[in-house]
Amino acid sequence: MRVMVLVKATEASEKGLFDPAWTAQMMAAMGRFNDELREAGLLLAVDGLTPSSQGKRVAFEGPRRTVMDGPFAETKEVVAGFWLWEVADMEEAVAWVKRCPNPMPGPSEIEIRPLN
Repeated sequence: MRVMVLVKATEASEKGLFDPAWTAQMMAAMGRFNDELREAGLLLAVDGLTPSSQGKRVAFEGPRRTVMDGPFAETKEVVAGFWLWEVADMEEAVAWVKRCPNPMPGPSEIEIRPLN
């Protein structure tokens, strides 16, 4: 089963307001976690995303397309990074996410979504 594991953005991540010492520590911890995923044969892809201020959204309504520039208002709906994993089932994905270092300096969320 393939799953997309989505790291949700926070107000701080959207503004890039992280202490450099925390950032270095978190990146090292994430690097170790990614190495564990690789060694377990689960990791298919991983990357972080720039803040939504550098992105665009395209809204569809019939034949009309409307392009919106970031930043996007609802931070809780913005993705800051992702993994693509191959796991046995959702329970294995949840178990791995529970082992993940907190990707933000405060409260944060990671969402797991199976691929079709």
